[in-house]
Amino acid sequence: MQSQTAVSSVVSLPNAENDALAALLTRQRAAFNARGEPSSLDERKQVLKALLDALLARRFDLAEAMRLDFGGRAPQESLLELFVVIDDLRHALSHLERWMRTRRVAANWQFRPSRARLMPQPLGVVGVIGAYNYPVMTTLSPVVGALAAGNHVMMKPSSLTPKTSELMREIISGLFAEDHVAVVTGDSSIAKRFSKLAFDHLVFTGSTRVGKLVMRDAAENLVPVTLELGGKCPAIVGDDFDIKAAAETIVQSKLMNAGQTCVASDYALVPESRATEFLEHARAAIRRYYPSLVVNPDYGRVLMRSDWERLDKWVREARDKGASVETFNPAVETCNADNRVFPPTLVSRCPRDTALGSEEIFGPVLPVMTYRTLDDAIAQVNAGERPLALYYFGHRRGDVDKVLRRTISGGVSINGCGYHAIQHNLPFGGIGASGIGAYRGRSGFERFSHIKPVLYMSPLTKAGVLLRPPFGVLAAWILGFMLHNRPTREKL
Repeated sequence: MQSQTAVSSVVSLPNAENDALAALLTRQRAAFNARGEPSSLDERKQVLKALLDALLARRFDLAEAMRLDFGGRAPQESLLELFVVIDDLRHALSHLERWMRTRRVAANWQFRPSRARLMPQPLGVVGVIGAYNYPVMTTLSPVVGALAAGNHVMMKPSSLTPKTSELMREIISGLFAEDHVAVVTGDSSIAKRFSKLAFDHLVFTGSTRVGKLVMRDAAENLVPVTLELGGKCPAIVGDDFDIKAAAETIVQSKLMNAGQTCVASDYALVPESRATEFLEHARAAIRRYYPSLVVNPDYGRVLMRSDWERLDKWVREARDKGASVETFNPAVETCNADNRVFPPTLVSRCPRDTALGSEEIFGPVLPVMTYRTLDDAIAQVNAGERPLALYYFGHRRGDVDKVLRRTISGGVSINGCGYHAIQHNLPFGGIGASGIGAYRGRSGFERFSHIKPVLYMSPLTKAGVLLRPPFGVLAAWILGFMLHNRPTREKL
């Protein structure tokens, strides 16, 4: 799908002094304004369908690029990442006509028979900064919502996954003109300049620390932001739930993509009386899932050497402070910072004043904490920052409702981990330190739209006319009726 002008090369900036970013934004805004009115339903469907077809055609190439960037990653995990974007595209194509409709809403009774409407309109140019852990999904999922809403888009994939970013650049440049959808490549200095541009909206996925910097940069131009961050996502196991099923589900969630998932179970909270049993089943699950590590295509690598070293430091700190650490390396392979294979690790009796106990782990290390009562578990969760996700395993309705009412998190899954984040009708986003704003499905369309309120005043609506100065007795009666909702004269 080509947009209005011919395809040009995708922007690749060699240094932070290059002003091509600002020029690209100017061209995109000019192209958006040149449309005169928002793109039609058919035009938007063409754009989404072209992207859908291209991702399906290049799915194995993208999976291979991610494997090379990570130094080892299961193609099944990469295809699951692609599925999220492809499913978003299909859902948008099926529902876009309804989302784009102007909706009727009721006018205040004092102004009837005037009519009120809500009209979705695109914002203009949306900037998207993706993350390295899921480089395709974190970049393209918000792009789906932005394009469905009729915007032009500038994308900045992670520089830490260069092969995947380059392949996305190639795919996008073959589909769209640069003044419609563009991919910007470059290192962190380019990302810094990107976050300072005067977009109509900016989406960032990454750490809370960097999210604060992005928000500060965007504030210079009063750019509204959507921040998808992270935090310590707890998995609480109720005392009435199958402990084996809970352990297997939590371990699977934790170890997918070598723990580099923002909605992964950061730590488990299990009843004190069942901690030993939980650990037994967690050990068995790890050994069954990953009989080997280095030569196992199903076991991923942490992307950066610095992350491997950070995880190793944090585990050693917890051990030094009295935690029990179990490392799983069934085939007795060499796992080190050079090959970036960090073995699955269970940490019990982990003190809260350690990095593992207080910071988002983002790696294949699972602390197992204990609680005595459900109120105690809730108090432990609420003692920290609000997480991006929370998981509760239990069947008693009263306990489930208590957890839902008394904890605050970006999203929740009951008796499962993670999949609430890819439901079309559930907005995905954080709260507080775990993020600002949400998207997915209609929520994404509306996030990247201005829902413009319109009032059609009826000539029969006399409230405004009758309240014109000079004010008299009639105005006093009208104000009295409006203020008190009954016939009365307001004393003025």
